[in-house]
Amino acid sequence: MSQKNIVAVIDFGGQYTHLIARRIRELGVHSEIFSWKVTPKDLISNETKAIIFSGGPNSVYDKNAPKISDETMKFILDEKIPLLGLCYGHQFISQYFGGKVIPGDQKEYGHTIIQIKDTQFLFKSFSQENKVWMSHGDKVSELPTDFKITASSENCEIAAFENLERNIFGLQFHPEVVHTDNGMVLLSNFLFTISNLEKNWSMESYLEQQIKEIREEIGDNHVIIGVSGGVDSTVSAILLHQSIGNRLFCVFVDHGFMRKDEPDQVEKFFKEDLKFANFYRIDAQKDFLKALKGITEPEEKRKIIAHKFIETFEAIEKKLEKKHGKFGFLAQGTIYPDRIESAQPSDSAAKIKSHHNVALPEKMSMKVIEPLKELYKDEVREIGRLLKIPSELIDRHPFPGPGLSVRILGEVTQERLDTLKEVDAIFIGEIKKRGEYGNYWQTFSVLLPVKSVGVMGDSRTYEWTVVLRSVDSIDAMTADWSKIPYETLAIVSNRIINEVKKVNRVVYDITSKPPATIEWE
Repeated sequence: MSQKNIVAVIDFGGQYTHLIARRIRELGVHSEIFSWKVTPKDLISNETKAIIFSGGPNSVYDKNAPKISDETMKFILDEKIPLLGLCYGHQFISQYFGGKVIPGDQKEYGHTIIQIKDTQFLFKSFSQENKVWMSHGDKVSELPTDFKITASSENCEIAAFENLERNIFGLQFHPEVVHTDNGMVLLSNFLFTISNLEKNWSMESYLEQQIKEIREEIGDNHVIIGVSGGVDSTVSAILLHQSIGNRLFCVFVDHGFMRKDEPDQVEKFFKEDLKFANFYRIDAQKDFLKALKGITEPEEKRKIIAHKFIETFEAIEKKLEKKHGKFGFLAQGTIYPDRIESAQPSDSAAKIKSHHNVALPEKMSMKVIEPLKELYKDEVREIGRLLKIPSELIDRHPFPGPGLSVRILGEVTQERLDTLKEVDAIFIGEIKKRGEYGNYWQTFSVLLPVKSVGVMGDSRTYEWTVVLRSVDSIDAMTADWSKIPYETLAIVSNRIINEVKKVNRVVYDITSKPPATIEWE
């Protein structure tokens, strides 16, 4: 796939930066992400046809706030490349041209209604009012010369602006998130009405290019990949297998943190259904549990699990290389949201949490290859369908690499693991039984280190609390809590209380992302 003719998304460290790029690709246009340190040479070499400045966690007045260089800004303006600034990008553009940015009297986080004043360009086909997603403290209070307001909210008069002569547009809100009504229409207007772009991106072309690049990068080397039966690792494994055949070795590390009966199901799928010649199941349950003994801090849990995975891979590599030769690559099913929340791609992003498959040791004997690292979950599923992977696996709910260890808040013990496995089996089992599994994007249970008083059989109990969590999402960057029917929740709760020892209270999480994350840790 050609790297030319792109929309350049300039990253100021915003958590939604890669979601912007994802939305542009969803509209059929190739997008790439660049640091705010981008140079004219970068933009020229990629034949940049439009530019979007992302949001970010900084104020434009912060000492180390990211800023585009004068040289790059001059190039953008001289070439009249269409420019759209979002949130921090909106504020940066205003300040750069002499406008004024001030701390907001009232910060805006969440849904806001904007009044649209001009429907010719960005807001073409919009009605007078539109619901958008705000997430900002500072705001533009005075526009630069020759800029005009195109939308306002109650707390932000300059919610959008434009300068048609310079081909510059700014939005204080986030059109890239699903919470903004008509966000895709707005981005489409920028791409096709304002920038006059043509569609040049598809998952078919991406798949074709990935297979070619994998073969070129790996050469004659052997590759080890960790598989869990989840969508990301399975799609990665099958993609790699189609690229290099039996030089791929799948290692399933049974760390003990998977759901009830899943280890046996994973082994059957790879050995019997897919008929992979090189599949190895490693029983490391005791080692992982021992490594987490006494650990309660979630970041430390993830890092310990990440290092334990690498130790396990390198140990099996040494055994296998005696028979098959040197292994040069460790493959992972890392996807974009993992890297974003771990602040991997950005100079300025704030870390949300480390993911086990991006928190790698500095020194490794193998090179890491991540064939899905540029994709979001829905794109991974699309690739899986192109690879003809069965729908029951492709549509499986996401499951974190560290498994139930990060769904047990506090120390992970065998007793707590066994308890959560039973709770989760009941929850997922009932959802499937009632034909509701496909209605939700991710459904799971969390065990809290909290005990509460209850009454069972006229006796006082003092047992654990579990949380049921289900969310609806497209790409894991934003999510809303699922409206599971009360009848279903009642059945699940009754079964858990009656069938699972050590649990006497069940609660349901109704928090969206943001402000929460999907997982509790």
